[in-house]
Amino acid sequence: MNEKPSSILVQPLQIGPLTANGRVFKTATSETRATEDGFVSDELLDFYRPIVQAGTPLIVTGNLYVTEEGKSTYRMCGADKMDKAQGLARWADLAHEHGRLLFGQINHCGRQVLARAMGLESAVSASDIGEKVMGTRPRPLSRDEVGQVVEAYVASAEVCEQAGFDGVQIHAGHGYLINQFLTPYTNRREDEYGGSFVKRMRLLLEIFWGIRERTNLAVIMKINGADYLPGRHGLSTAQLVEVARILQNEGLDAVEVTVGHYESGFPMIRGNFGPFFKGLMEEGIGDQLPWFRRWGVTWFRHPLAFMFDQLWPAREGFNLGYARAFKAKLSIPVICVGGFLTREKMEQGVKDGVCDAVSVGRSMIADPFLFQHLMTGQKGPKCTFCNACIARAGRLPVDCYDPEIKKEKDAMMENMALVSK
Repeated sequence: MNEKPSSILVQPLQIGPLTANGRVFKTATSETRATEDGFVSDELLDFYRPIVQAGTPLIVTGNLYVTEEGKSTYRMCGADKMDKAQGLARWADLAHEHGRLLFGQINHCGRQVLARAMGLESAVSASDIGEKVMGTRPRPLSRDEVGQVVEAYVASAEVCEQAGFDGVQIHAGHGYLINQFLTPYTNRREDEYGGSFVKRMRLLLEIFWGIRERTNLAVIMKINGADYLPGRHGLSTAQLVEVARILQNEGLDAVEVTVGHYESGFPMIRGNFGPFFKGLMEEGIGDQLPWFRRWGVTWFRHPLAFMFDQLWPAREGFNLGYARAFKAKLSIPVICVGGFLTREKMEQGVKDGVCDAVSVGRSMIADPFLFQHLMTGQKGPKCTFCNACIARAGRLPVDCYDPEIKKEKDAMMENMALVSK
């Protein structure tokens, strides 16, 4: 099929010292494809290979845990020790073989974990504020432990650099540990890491400074456009923009804008929640939830799905409003994630100056050749935002779990394999 007219989405974008040859990126997705002890596997690379072959300009890995205590799911990939570097190098080689950029998303889950299921005595956080969705009551990190967390992030960036990655993404959103320190609701500390806005930023700043000092990697950050914690003391868009502005002044190369904590509900994914709750309880980690939460979801999943469908319906570019606020105050690239599916909506966001690039998760799970299809106009499988893939995260390998779309995807992949022979 002939290519469609040239798109703004294929224009290059400078990200620090690097140039991305396009403006549609793969955002981080939970993979559940590493080995049980956190090493890169063939199965993990098989998921990324078509995304790379499709020409996707920049790829962000799923969470790479920086320490065993920060690991949130089964078969999650790690960058916690240098012995992971050799496997991670295979990932970088795959991307570079096709001229793509690869960024490792380094992260610590903090309180957002089912501690017993992960073999932890307890979760850790800035303070001992219970997590209402997972039912986890964390213990506060000691002052010495905070220093160890900083070192773990920096050492993980060094592992990524040793592996040949082009950059790292510091995950400071979605209610994970850094976000827990930034947010007043989850940070009640009275030491140098809590209290004022500047003190709550200290963990993030020390991590960033350490990575800058000890590596030559490009560094980007994922951050909420709003904490989305009604009735609790979460961060506003203006406050989060200020976090990004301060990091920009320290040398940050780009920012990816998302929304919400786990405790927010589902503003960060939106879509259809009937398949989500069904998949969560039948094939996902629903059986690891505390008994009263399992009981509640089992008996009330249909009204819950109906309510969530009304609260957070599928919508393309649902974080563009937040991205606009960041774009107005920053000079570094602003990347927007949030339900993107069509070339038209992606182009609109960039052309209108709301963002500099878009990032995609579920649409690329349904169609790994999405970038190629966007540029050529060729039809590919279209995500229905049923969230069945997210329901199985941490238990089954990342894939499309909508039966009709999966059938279409498998047929496409088979045809692609035949063509390449």
